[in-house]
Amino acid sequence: MGSGYWSTDVYASNASLRAATGKSAFDYSDTIHQRPVEEQVVHETLNPLDVKFRESRDNDDHPLSVPVAVMFDVTGSMSVVPRYMQETLPELVDALRLKGFVEDGQILFGAIGDAYTDRAPLQVGQFEADNRVEDHLGNIWLEGNGGGQNKESYELALYFFARHVVTDQWEKRQKKGYLFLTGDEHAYPKVNHTQVRRIIGDDLDEDITTEAIIAEVQERWHVYFVIPSGTSHANDPALKTHWEGLLGVENVLWLDDPKRLADLVAETVGGIEDAERNSAP
Repeated sequence: MGSGYWSTDVYASNASLRAATGKSAFDYSDTIHQRPVEEQVVHETLNPLDVKFRESRDNDDHPLSVPVAVMFDVTGSMSVVPRYMQETLPELVDALRLKGFVEDGQILFGAIGDAYTDRAPLQVGQFEADNRVEDHLGNIWLEGNGGGQNKESYELALYFFARHVVTDQWEKRQKKGYLFLTGDEHAYPKVNHTQVRRIIGDDLDEDITTEAIIAEVQERWHVYFVIPSGTSHANDPALKTHWEGLLGVENVLWLDDPKRLADLVAETVGGIEDAERNSAP
């Protein structure tokens, strides 16, 4: 995964084809909502069950791969944010590469729900550098549910990145990748071992505290929680306090305009990459 090059012309052609056929960029999600409940399942390309690893690897096209992952909360009012990302996807790719932030960026998209109530509590795509990244984004099921208890299963996504994602950025260069979670609710206090078995397929002897799994993820990833304005709990001061306590003050980002998520991701990645280049001996 992660070879090839992005083409804005291909992106535009895909958009024209969808317009001509009356389909949206999230046709899988639109279609699955029309099926009986028992047939509503995660797209096979994003199903985390029994996935050994999602990989970001160096290749001839991208010899210095940099993994950038964006995991969307798709519950309630948050489910509109992936649609904004799809509309501005060329801006993310162009900002990373053409502005010189990251020459060999590889992007992964996925989604987060509530493992206590939803049929799709975790969806994880592949790292891609070409237009396949749009395919994975478009295969996300925008389930739109959630449990109504001001918590979603962000900790399951963190567990997956701790145990089921490998990158040459870390293994070869000892450099961290970039993981962005978008959301407007709290994480559950523990990674539930029975949910991990059911959704990911790992047999754990016991639960893991969310603080412990975050510490594990942060060894290899710059982890950010992005709060988009206009969502259900965005203005709750306790939300910001909760995530600052888990990730640190500088790793909780406020997004005034949800349509600017692509810019925020690119600028955050670019800022760290520039700082590391400038500090290199």
